Amino acid sequence: MPLEYPELSLDDRVAQLNKRGRFLTTQEMLGQLLEDPGCGPIALVSSFGAESAVLLHMIAQIYTATPVIFLDTEMLFAETIEYQQLLAQKFGLSDVRRITPARAALFERDSENLLHRHNRDACCALRKSEPLEKALKGFDIWISGRKRFQGGVRKALALFENEQDQRIKFNPLAGWDRADIAAYFARHDLPRHPLVSRGFRSIGCAPCTTPVRPGEDERAGRWRGAEKTECGIHFGPQGAATANVVMRDSGFAGDDWQGGFHDVEEIANLPLAETAALAIDLPNDFDATALLAHLHEIDLVRVNFPAFNDGRGFSLARQLRLLGFCGRLRAKGLLADQYAMARRCGFDEVEISPELAARQDEPQWLARANWQAGNYQQRLNPAMQTSLA
Repeated sequence: MPLEYPELSLDDRVAQLNKRGRFLTTQEMLGQLLEDPGCGPIALVSSFGAESAVLLHMIAQIYTATPVIFLDTEMLFAETIEYQQLLAQKFGLSDVRRITPARAALFERDSENLLHRHNRDACCALRKSEPLEKALKGFDIWISGRKRFQGGVRKALALFENEQDQRIKFNPLAGWDRADIAAYFARHDLPRHPLVSRGFRSIGCAPCTTPVRPGEDERAGRWRGAEKTECGIHFGPQGAATANVVMRDSGFAGDDWQGGFHDVEEIANLPLAETAALAIDLPNDFDATALLAHLHEIDLVRVNFPAFNDGRGFSLARQLRLLGFCGRLRAKGLLADQYAMARRCGFDEVEISPELAARQDEPQWLARANWQAGNYQQRLNPAMQTSLA
């Protein structure tokens, strides 16, 4: 039965494939996809990580010329590069495509290889999401090695997924558990990644991967100490490299605001009382009194500075605080060295580009950011209370 259904939507095709997958083994489903000319071009995306040998071996048993996309971020462990070469030779894989970040993009956005320290999401987008999106052009289906037992957002993995109405993603090992993986390694005498014996159970880039401690989940060693759990190639929109860095008292961080920003002109047409989270963009010459009736409904205000030496945004921040705005107040368009001034004028955070963050030494910047010495917000508190009385 062919897998090409030109009359069906991608959602319908995915639904049919998931229904069929319930009655087939992993090897049978892989065989049907790779051998059926009606399903379109297929590629396997492999990290050549801790458990990658299982899926690579299965693919090699069916068709050794299956395109295998290997994302070399140029920050991988040397052991991963060696393991990739070992498995490709051992399994006879003849079309392994080593994909690296674009030279021009690296030079422009991470010339010193420090972006991962300041904005991990932007680094992953630059080195993984963007190169993968280009590498997958022309493929109708791509195969990933994700599994539900790896935890987090992966617990709800389907066998087949509609990837943003662009192509189908196939997760053949979604229902496998640790015992299944171990049994397959033993049955076929597959070589292990060299770092597995040193406690690495999920292996990514060297700067952002640590060994997993006893009792921790599979991916606890990825981006340890951060809320980040995925690189972005499986969850979230592509192209996140444009996401800016947010500067706070604790240092640099990725932008945690996911709700988008509205122009101030949209306020009149928004159902504010029903909006769960609302953020607006303001020009730095805006009259804050025009928002007086809505200040309690707005969660985040971002003030845009057209030039770093244009001080009207600082006055707007002061005006918003005096009028009683108690939500998050963000400045955009300043330099890193202006963070202390922004905080003294009422801003909670400053948004800057990943490129600027990569050039700004965080410890030195934090040492200079002694905004509390002239904490304007503390002096504003009595005035704010008076204005709200």
